[in-house]
Amino acid sequence: MRGAANARREEAADKAAKGRTIEEKQYLVRFNADTRSHLHVLDPEICLTRCPDKICTIFCPAEVYKWEGARMHVGYEGCHECGSCRIGCPHENIKWEYPRGGYGVVFRLG
Repeated sequence: MRGAANARREEAADKAAKGRTIEEKQYLVRFNADTRSHLHVLDPEICLTRCPDKICTIFCPAEVYKWEGARMHVGYEGCHECGSCRIGCPHENIKWEYPRGGYGVVFRLG
C-alpha cells in the first residue's frame, strides 16, 4: 500500500513541476556536498586582471561563481556538474572535475 501512495505523491510532484520556471526547478535539485571542492580557479590573478567581464558569473546555470570584492568565490556545493565552466572560461582558468564518488548533484529519474 505504501508503494502506491508514494507513487501517487511522486506523480503529483512531477505534474506540479512541469509548470515551474527554471529557477523553481533548480531549487528542487538536491546535492550531497563534499567537504572538498571539485572546482578550482587556477590563477585568481587572471580573473582580477585579464577578465573584466567575469564571464563565468554569467554562463554557469547554477550561479556557482560569484565575484566578491577582489576575488572569485566558488560555491561548489550547488554545482549541477554540467561542465560549462570547463569550456566557457576564455582563459581556461577553471579546473573542473567530477566530485568524489557518492558526492555531488543527486538526480531523480522520472
